[in-house]
Amino acid sequence: MKYLIVGLGNIGDEYADTRHNIGFLVADALAGSGDASFKSDRHAAVTKITLKGRTLVVIKPSTFMNLSGKAVRYWMQKEEISLENILVIVDDLALPLGALRMRTKGSDGGHNGLISIIEYLESTDFTRIRFGIGNDFAKGYQIDYVLGRWTDEETKILIPKVKEAVEMIKSFVLIGPERTMNFFNKRGRGEKP
Repeated sequence: MKYLIVGLGNIGDEYADTRHNIGFLVADALAGSGDASFKSDRHAAVTKITLKGRTLVVIKPSTFMNLSGKAVRYWMQKEEISLENILVIVDDLALPLGALRMRTKGSDGGHNGLISIIEYLESTDFTRIRFGIGNDFAKGYQIDYVLGRWTDEETKILIPKVKEAVEMIKSFVLIGPERTMNFFNKRGRGEKP
């Protein structure tokens, strides 16, 4: 069984450690958990890890956010991975900082990366983890906020949540999205699973 795990972000030093790049951060943590490192390949930085006999193809698109779909479609086709085995990690302004929600389908929510993926795959039926980055910005400053770097306070919240996102990805691969959502989505709201 093969899975395509997609961390969304923008390449380049100026975007490193920005809120919009949380997908890259989670992909790096996932690769690290399997002692794997990324190498530059077509449309993405790519690595593979094995989890209990399953292969995870982990990509960080190098196409910039608004063309993420190009990388996703290429690697999906190259590795012959089905739509239900795709998982995208995306930042979400509508969720509080550190909140994690898994969904098996849905709209793009105005997110350029999701807009592109939906366009290239011609479907909204792929699983995504929405990683809350909060919305603590003044009106008209959304872009500055999203492309801004994490504060020290935010980083303290972030570190355990990135680890939890990695747990969610592994759970998705091992037991599927429904059971993963039942457990983690409730946990993310402070409820007992």
